[in-house]
Amino acid sequence: MRAPARGALAASTLAMVLCGCLPGAAARPPAHGPTYTALARRALATLERGYYNGAGAWHMCVPVRCYTTNEDWGADSLTYTLYLHWLLTRDRRVVPVMNALTATAPSSHAGGWSDVPMWDSIAAAREYQVTGNSAALRKAILAFRYVADAGRRLFALGACARIFYQQPGGGYNKLKTLETGSNYIKAAVLLYQITHQHSYLAQAEAQYQAVRADFLSPDVPLYTVYVFDTGSLCLPVPARYFGSANGNMIWAGYTLAAVTGNSAYRSEAIATAKAVAAHLGDATGVYADLQAENDVAEPLIEAMYDLATSGHQEFARRWLLAAANASASDIARTGAYGRFFDGPPPQAPVTAWQANGGLALALVAAALDPGGRPADPRFWAGARLVAMELRLGSGRPVRFTFTGRAVAIIGTVGEQCCESGHARVFIDGRPAFDQTGIWQNKSSAGLPLPRSVLFAWRWPRPGRHTIQISPGYPNGKEGTSFFHMTGYYLVR
Repeated sequence: MRAPARGALAASTLAMVLCGCLPGAAARPPAHGPTYTALARRALATLERGYYNGAGAWHMCVPVRCYTTNEDWGADSLTYTLYLHWLLTRDRRVVPVMNALTATAPSSHAGGWSDVPMWDSIAAAREYQVTGNSAALRKAILAFRYVADAGRRLFALGACARIFYQQPGGGYNKLKTLETGSNYIKAAVLLYQITHQHSYLAQAEAQYQAVRADFLSPDVPLYTVYVFDTGSLCLPVPARYFGSANGNMIWAGYTLAAVTGNSAYRSEAIATAKAVAAHLGDATGVYADLQAENDVAEPLIEAMYDLATSGHQEFARRWLLAAANASASDIARTGAYGRFFDGPPPQAPVTAWQANGGLALALVAAALDPGGRPADPRFWAGARLVAMELRLGSGRPVRFTFTGRAVAIIGTVGEQCCESGHARVFIDGRPAFDQTGIWQNKSSAGLPLPRSVLFAWRWPRPGRHTIQISPGYPNGKEGTSFFHMTGYYLVR
């Protein structure tokens, strides 16, 4: 999908999504393997017995190799997933777990970054919605107010002061991230729904407009996640389309329309959701998350589910079931899902950042189509591992050519741990629409993870294809260029 050639290609892709013509996106696939209900049960067991530690915190890896915590976006994404299960089922067994998570949730964020308390505020609000525990509501309010009130003098600065620096005063890189802004909106809306205090609604609407002014892409209704504010100039990093941020903005638009009666919010939410479906997928239309581990997909799954059900948007239902159909072949032996819904079962430990989206997807697929079955849960079973060592060097791209209908590149996430080092991806000569590409050295877990899937892609039928990896453009967040693969899986 070539980003500059959005005209005919984008229109034809969107038309296929809306009519249900993309492979796996329309009618129920042939019956093979377990039902979506059975897959949801397994996903819930993985969440509750694999990632949850039984005492109010989440393991950041399964099998357990990483740390255990109940703070920030990796842990919070699992709390969101557990909330989603409760929302779908009203399972009373969730209540004591949410009370335990409330007890260990942070009580203060003083001196920290701006996005952390926003992730945490949403998690605490979800805990309150399940339990009615006043401690959860108190923590949700305190986390939100750290940024919205006292923290404004730390974060609401610079040339575009309506949006927030990630670090106090802008930190070392002067980065503003939609991880803060989109979560701020969602946290404020949740607090308005819980407390009915109109100040929260006003704050949500003001930040929503600021986000649209500074993060919305000029030629497609998707939100990039990074803006560098030098103090005199605001410079967006184009086409970094995080699932979390775009999912939050879809949810925010749809929910703000419901609470304000302003239908423009709903139209904007649907436009972004249709753009996700049209542009952020592989050649079969399955969502392809090209981030490293600094994105979480649960907010996008949650938002699409709301559109599919209470929003009566059939395209969102098709998008979810197409992704669920593919992700049934993306389950590790531990029951954890990899971050690539179209990829093979992970061999490396699966982090919370990677797994939350697939776990959430399994839960909503069961709610949408409980008796449905994925078409080919053993899609990757016959894949051939091709040993091939390629690395970027001297500013030159590397490439490999193959004949098949699916490919998955293998390497070490966080090889030179833990942030700087990314690369651009070209598929048959065209850049991936989401230009994050492969950010290999970013390891949110804080350690190298060998044998990880760095990239996965499927086509509707076998063919001859070339994947090219080119140096990234250096910036203050993703750093300099890096790429090193040790081989790839090929499905012919």
